[in-house]
Order: sequence, then C-alpha cells, then structure tokens
Amino acid sequence: MIKLGIAPINWTNDDMPELGGDISFEQCISEMALAGYKGCEVGTKYPVNDRVLLKEKLALRGITICNQWFSYEFSTKTFEQVKNNFIKQIDFLNFFGAKVVGGAEVGNSIHGQYNIPLVTREAGSNENWKKLTQGLNELGKISFNEYGIKLSYHHHMGTMVENMLEVDRLLNETDEKYVNLNYDCGHFYMAGDNPLNAIENYISRTTHIHFKDVRESIKQKVFNEKLSFLEGVKLGMFTVPGDGDLDMKPIAKVVHQSKYKGWLVVEAEQDPYKANPFEYAKKGYEFLTKELNF
Repeated sequence: MIKLGIAPINWTNDDMPELGGDISFEQCISEMALAGYKGCEVGTKYPVNDRVLLKEKLALRGITICNQWFSYEFSTKTFEQVKNNFIKQIDFLNFFGAKVVGGAEVGNSIHGQYNIPLVTREAGSNENWKKLTQGLNELGKISFNEYGIKLSYHHHMGTMVENMLEVDRLLNETDEKYVNLNYDCGHFYMAGDNPLNAIENYISRTTHIHFKDVRESIKQKVFNEKLSFLEGVKLGMFTVPGDGDLDMKPIAKVVHQSKYKGWLVVEAEQDPYKANPFEYAKKGYEFLTKELNF
C-alpha cells in the first residue's frame, strides 16, 4: 500500500531557477518514469493551467500527481486570501485524484532567502501560532470534508515549524482529524533531531512522507559558516536515500511496521549540473526498493 514518488525539484529548483532552468517538463517526467516512480509532486514548469494536457502527459508515462506544496501565509495575509488560494489548489489536486496537500507556513520565513543564514531563524510569535493552528484546522476541515484530501503539514528548515518541539506544538494545537504531518527525515536531521525518534513519535499522524538523505559535512558547513538554506542546497547538503550519512533502514522499518498507507516521495533537491537528476533518481529508487524493501 506504499507507493513511490519523486519531486520535480530534483530536476528544476523552484526557488533557484538557475538550477535546472534548461531542463524541460517533458524530460523531467520522462526520467521520473524511466527511474521507476509512479507518482510525482508539482513543479513550476508543469503546465498547471491546462489540467487535461497535464494529465495526458503524465498518464502517457504512467505517473500521477500525489501531492503539491502549498504556501500558507497566515502570518502575512488575511485568512480569506489564504483560503481562496487553498481552495483553488485543492480543486486542482482533486482533478488528479491526489489525497494529500502539503506545504508550510512561509510568511516571514527565511528558507527562500539566499543571503539569510539558517541560524538566524526566529521562533514564531504566539499570535502567529494561533493564526497558523486555527487556520490549518479550518482549511483542513474544508479539504477533508469536501474533497477527501488530507492536509499534510511539512515541517521545514527556515520556517516557523522546524524541529520536534515545534511539530509537537503544531499537532497538539490542531485537530488530528483535519491536520496531519508530511514527515521529512532530512529536515528533522537538519533541525538537530533524530529522524528515527520523529517517525516513531509521528507515524500515526503522518499522511505523507518525504525521504531524503543528508551529507553530514555539508550540514556542518551550513551551520559553522552561517549559510542559508538555499546555499546549503546548492552545496549538496541533501541527496537521494542511500547516498548520504543517514541510517535510513531503522526509519523504513518503522514505516513498514506501521499502518501507513500512502506515498513515499524522494525529495532530494541538488544542483542538477553536479548531480545528474536521472542518475540520482534511479539510484534513490534502487535503494528504496532493494535495500529498504519498498
């Protein structure tokens, strides 16, 4: 019941268009299929304004959309503005039969700021926490009750919810029926947490999974030299499962032994001119299937 997908950010980076800017949408999804994946997330090069065309191109390659990032901006926009944008995206995902919607609160976040060090991230205010948790409850209710799509919140470096303490608060202050977690082992590791402890704690509330590996030497460089999240990505702090320094077998074991049903997505953004996307996609797929038994 676990299906394998991959994110197009491994081919073209949405936040740094210079990374993979010359790689076409068609090349991206063709290589996803050649590597073995059956699902994908959504990138900026996808022809999202023509759903029928997009569906045809994906179906031709045996791929379906399993999730799409949504930028929650409760701290900088009105609830109605966020709600209207959210409903448009939910309607889009529903067209493709997706069952989860991802994303994180990005108002006042630094994850997309190239010159702002990760170490300067500030904790969210109580006011913004209230806006976030109440807003997620309301949107999650709409998403689940009206579309059958689960809101799967993505903890993310450089944003308001990075580490396990913040994830605990998020889950404790939201309704488990309407707000779930998009677990990401790489982001927990970057936040200084143990990804194995995290999956053990949160698997029952997890409705979408991102697997990426981390290169420890680059992680240390990012913090020691006060680099930004995007600088870390460019240097190669992330890579596909099995290519970095995380012990992913115990994490996979917890997933196998759980009742998790859904997608496991390789999201391992790198510089495609240093790490050929197809080569690494295939390497990640082989590790997931042969070593982790997915």
